[in-house]
Amino acid sequence: MTTSGDNPWIGSRFGAVDRPRTRVICLPQSGAGPAAFTAWRPHLPSGVEIATVTLPGRGPRTAEPLPPDPDTVTRRLLDGLLPELDVPYVLFGHSLGALLAHAVTALAAREGAPAPAALVVSGSRAPHTPPGASIAAYDDQGLADWLTRIGGLPPELLRHGAYAAYVFRTVRADLALAERIVTAGPVRVGCPLHVFGGVGDTLAPPALIEEWRACAAGEHTTTLLPGGHGFPQSEPAATVAALAGFLPAPAHPRQEGPPR
Repeated sequence: MTTSGDNPWIGSRFGAVDRPRTRVICLPQSGAGPAAFTAWRPHLPSGVEIATVTLPGRGPRTAEPLPPDPDTVTRRLLDGLLPELDVPYVLFGHSLGALLAHAVTALAAREGAPAPAALVVSGSRAPHTPPGASIAAYDDQGLADWLTRIGGLPPELLRHGAYAAYVFRTVRADLALAERIVTAGPVRVGCPLHVFGGVGDTLAPPALIEEWRACAAGEHTTTLLPGGHGFPQSEPAATVAALAGFLPAPAHPRQEGPPR
């Protein structure tokens, strides 16, 4: 895995880093950092680079507070990603990352920034669908129980007090941000919109992710994959195979006709 160079918003890169034909910019779930998509590495198609986003408050950016305002995060995120948009790219976001990827796509369209070849949202309610009860308001034990139920935190990690405190702080800030991302109505995107869900996901069940359909101005698909809420990590081969179907086709050299 290579480092991100000078862009603090990109925590890691792997795949065809030098001359990618397609860059997949990945925004992870609440509390996750640069390693969230490492399991995808053996399954990538040729010519595809994965660039994973690191939000403030985790990994090398632990000392930076995560802004509580979704518009501020979206603005800074798009600004940070602009240097990455020099090749055909796809935005992939899981859970909180799905909400942010949608917001960045909409802002890029308003400002004339390069549009993604596709927006792929995964394991999340649509932004115009209000969240349920506030999970960010849970105490540490309640948050630990919730993370364990959805497969987001192995119980043995709770034995490490300092690490558990870091996880709770980061996840709680991310969840609070996600709960504030609520639009007055569907915000449609002009690029193809593809929705992934886990067949066993109790946090974003198949019926809930269907609400994303209203955010599509054109091409739209829904794909159900094996696993629960953490299916991008638990089922990397299936997830990457599904994603590969929505990546831009390789460019072919122009065929010259016979001499005249």
